Amino acid sequence: MMKKISLTLCAALLFATGALTAYVHAQKSADAPTDKHDAKTHAECPFMADGKTPGGKSEAQAGGGHDAHLAAVNARGEAAMGFSQTETAHHFLLTRDGGVILVEVKDPADSANRERIRRHLAQVAQMFAAGDFDTPTLVHARTVPGAPAMSRLKSEIAYAYEETERGGRVRITAGSAEALAAVHEFLRFQIEDHQTGDEQ
Repeated sequence: MMKKISLTLCAALLFATGALTAYVHAQKSADAPTDKHDAKTHAECPFMADGKTPGGKSEAQAGGGHDAHLAAVNARGEAAMGFSQTETAHHFLLTRDGGVILVEVKDPADSANRERIRRHLAQVAQMFAAGDFDTPTLVHARTVPGAPAMSRLKSEIAYAYEETERGGRVRITAGSAEALAAVHEFLRFQIEDHQTGDEQ
């Protein structure tokens, strides 16, 4: 009986050791530096300045850098929004009275993602109007700059959902200077964290 227990424990220990080795190997592969980005790109990554570790490194630097951060944003975005982040394009546009959140499919024949975008954006307009910014918090794993003020000033901000040929958009109209500043802060963060390249 003791021999059977010892063999079972040995087998379990070997299995756990193998799993741990595989995990460490996967982490090292994911953390391996790439030559795709220059120092400026890494420095401009909004996540690089946040969450300093005891060693002085940011969470992004300690956990795989800019690529790892963007991949994590996309993975959380896909889970929270319900559509592919790589087969669609996000745009965040600043206007004189607010801004626009625009999401469209890259392939005009992609009707499945187009419909998911439309459902999501219609829901976003309703949630934001109610002061609910839980989805951006989930996607970015932090409180998004501008969102607390937008929530507090919800009666001063209007959200209008509209369909586009390839997806949809939410037009945001601010009714005060304070609300406009919050909307622009929110949209600028989205541009940086999603790496959309939109003008700020």
